[in-house]
Amino acid sequence: MRYFLAIFGLSCLAVLSFFGLRGTKSTKPPVYVFPDMDFQAKYLPQGENDFFANQMDDRPVVQGTVARGYEWNVKKVFSENFAYAPDQNPALYSGKDISGEWYRGFPVPVTNELMELGQQKYAIFCAVCHGALGDGNGITKQYGMIATPTYHDDRLRDMAEGEIFNTITHGKNTMNPYADKLTPEERWAVILYVRALQQARNASLNDVPTEYRSKLGI
Repeated sequence: MRYFLAIFGLSCLAVLSFFGLRGTKSTKPPVYVFPDMDFQAKYLPQGENDFFANQMDDRPVVQGTVARGYEWNVKKVFSENFAYAPDQNPALYSGKDISGEWYRGFPVPVTNELMELGQQKYAIFCAVCHGALGDGNGITKQYGMIATPTYHDDRLRDMAEGEIFNTITHGKNTMNPYADKLTPEERWAVILYVRALQQARNASLNDVPTEYRSKLGI
């Protein structure tokens, strides 16, 4: 019994000596139980490296490298006051309002610049299937893709802008998602341009402001 108490006492003293002073300040080097976990053989960001002439671990991006990933997520996760950006404007990022319904309208200011951006992105990503006029007669139709819908169908004309945003984001049927190619603002710009195509398809002379009718040769 005496040996047991002695061993137990020494064990308690050892545990207290090792863990009891954790958090206190000391000028002595710390004790590393597993030093390989703290000192790993790896290159650190902005670390020194004698192998390269500039003595830096970080290397410049190889010329011609193509960026990948969701860079806009890094930039837009937090607003200026460090609030979670999607919570500040849920429609902008999800296409739904605060009640969970599809958002109608645009959660971003509608400007000529946004329209031009939408036209540019539409020509790059959408026209190949949906056609320059949004009638579903893109170049892919000549190669067997005959199921591309026209934007001028009443179903799509009446569809909420937020639902169109969701389709662009996540894809539908044979259409792949474009969330990795278009930022949320660019997706809304494309929707704005689609609405312009729909309006132009069914527009009349009365929809044209008087000061612009002369440019139409009327």
